Amino acid sequence: MAYPRDDAALRRLLTETRVIALVGASAKPARASHEVMEYLLHRGYRVIPVNPGLAGQTILGQTVVARLADIGEPIDMVDIFREESALAGVVDEAIAIKAKSVWMQLGLADNSARAKAEHAGLTVVMDRCPKIEIPRLGL
Repeated sequence: MAYPRDDAALRRLLTETRVIALVGASAKPARASHEVMEYLLHRGYRVIPVNPGLAGQTILGQTVVARLADIGEPIDMVDIFREESALAGVVDEAIAIKAKSVWMQLGLADNSARAKAEHAGLTVVMDRCPKIEIPRLGL
């Protein structure tokens, strides 16, 4: 499915997603990635933090892995909190692990990475935040 341009597609994506790999997870509570991870955990999602500098540690009770390839279970969504220059590489990793979707957080968009992910069959969301979209959609 291509970039969800309507609420029905976003609602379906967020409803069908159960396991999220959060790339760029931070142990610092003031960081947006930490706040979003906490929100998603409280909403019942399984969230696997990904950060090579924190691998083996825990964030919000979840063990951090260094990279997507280190996750030993199927991933529904890769939620990206990295600089824009890293998006293409994270999308390549998401494709390699056969993730179902890629979500680029607020302020992040890369049309070539989006096209590559869509060509590989992944759903792509850009420049949005699930912590905003979930309550907006009434989920």
